Amino acid sequence: MLACHPAKKLSFNRSISDGDLVIVYEKHDSMKAVTVCEGSVLQNRFGVFKHSDWIGKQFGSKVFSSKGGFVYLLAPTPELWTLVLNHRTQILYIADISFVITYLEVVPGCVVLESGTGSGSLTTSLARAVAPSGHVNTFDFHEQRAESARADFERTGLSSLVTVKVRDIQGEGFPDDFTGMADSVFLDLPQPWLTIPSAAKVLRHDGTLCSFSPCIEQVQRTCETLRTRFTDIRTFEVLLRTYEVREEKMQSLSGDDNGSNGSLPSKRRQCSDGSYILSGSPSISSVMARPCGEARGHTGFLTFARVKCVS
Repeated sequence: MLACHPAKKLSFNRSISDGDLVIVYEKHDSMKAVTVCEGSVLQNRFGVFKHSDWIGKQFGSKVFSSKGGFVYLLAPTPELWTLVLNHRTQILYIADISFVITYLEVVPGCVVLESGTGSGSLTTSLARAVAPSGHVNTFDFHEQRAESARADFERTGLSSLVTVKVRDIQGEGFPDDFTGMADSVFLDLPQPWLTIPSAAKVLRHDGTLCSFSPCIEQVQRTCETLRTRFTDIRTFEVLLRTYEVREEKMQSLSGDDNGSNGSLPSKRRQCSDGSYILSGSPSISSVMARPCGEARGHTGFLTFARVKCVS
């Protein structure tokens, strides 16, 4: 995430400085996170890039290597960070993350509790959503994972918005210190139904909860438990289909079944769909949109609920 401007909380520094984290974009499926250090170089198949050439440039700049290759220097937004972070666990991707933030009604100033920090993919987006005055408290039972996540949040400039704690929420529940303080709760646990009573306790009046589960059997048991303390229970599965848009050159299709188009005779070639391409016909450029060959399928089920009002 971009470092906050000291004088304007909602604006960001747009130029790259020594020590900044940048996302080096080589192509759409090849990016890496690099910390700028004057005197260092980045070597890849496009050549050698000096970090000193990056300092002072704007995020989004196109920079060239000594042999003419180029990369783009992008700001470490949560969307890009999700694509380059180290996978310590299975992570949530943008389709699920955006859905979670919308349905949990996370806005600036919110207090969010998350159980199951993992690789910190969702946590990073939650931190941006609650900034500048909100806070995300995230818990993981694995101490080494929590320490790695804490280091990542420091690297991405989110340490003031995120607190990482080691705790087995599934076995112990959320700390009593958070009773009635949370606007939203997110659970990514093997047995989330065990944590439902504790989640209801920490949520404020009309607070929202989301539970992520890969299996429908987990969803069924979670929903049964939610009915005692929650209302407006809904489960979603988010499926994303990506399209490639590119410009391609095609030979024009013309002529009747005999290959006659009112001009000089030319050889014809039959396509797999039964149409003909005349070898002597000119090529035309066309923008084509087609589904990507590799589509990400099922990731998990998202169950949302709102805590019942107690009169």
